[in-house]
Amino acid sequence: MTCALAGYVLLVRPRLLTWGATPDEVARTYPGDDLIPDTGSSSIMATTLPAPPEEVWPWLVQMGCNRGGWYSWDRLDNGGRPSARRIVPDWQSLKEGQRLNAVSSGHTWFTVALLVPDRTLVLRSDVELRSGRSFDIRSEPLPRAYVDSLWGFHLEPAPGGQTRLVVRGRGRSRPRPFTRSADLLFWEPAHFIMQTRQFHNLRERVTTRA
Repeated sequence: MTCALAGYVLLVRPRLLTWGATPDEVARTYPGDDLIPDTGSSSIMATTLPAPPEEVWPWLVQMGCNRGGWYSWDRLDNGGRPSARRIVPDWQSLKEGQRLNAVSSGHTWFTVALLVPDRTLVLRSDVELRSGRSFDIRSEPLPRAYVDSLWGFHLEPAPGGQTRLVVRGRGRSRPRPFTRSADLLFWEPAHFIMQTRQFHNLRERVTTRA
């Protein structure tokens, strides 16, 4: 068991946290990184989508539970409702500070922390672990157990009218001995599964639209 865990940490985990990203993309800093400078965990995942950034952007803008969904495994993160398969004009208005429901109940949400049209969308989630509910990170004192995380989408033009989509994850949490184990054994593998599914579904959608 110990050897298997060591093998996962040394060989498998680095691939999960940098899936699809080039060494240059892994080494770079991204807009929004400074929002959580003292992170305890981070990841960079990337893919190439067969459409220019201005055609990928509308799919990202309409994300959110009770909106376009998250384009991942809908039974797990969208209350079983299928994510949108078309661009919906009513969901194209987004601004910094706006809340996007993470789940259908509305108890947890992402806040739009940074938005640069056709370029950058950074979502922030702050969750108090005992209740499982979102809270305002500016509140004092902070909860004894919480997770403060960023989910950033960064678009760059790629040759052939395509888009390089780099997804940046950063987070801090406490109590760290507990959350470190949770990250390693559950959250990082779960993020990999959900993020790669989102990449697949976004690629399918922009291809169909093209």
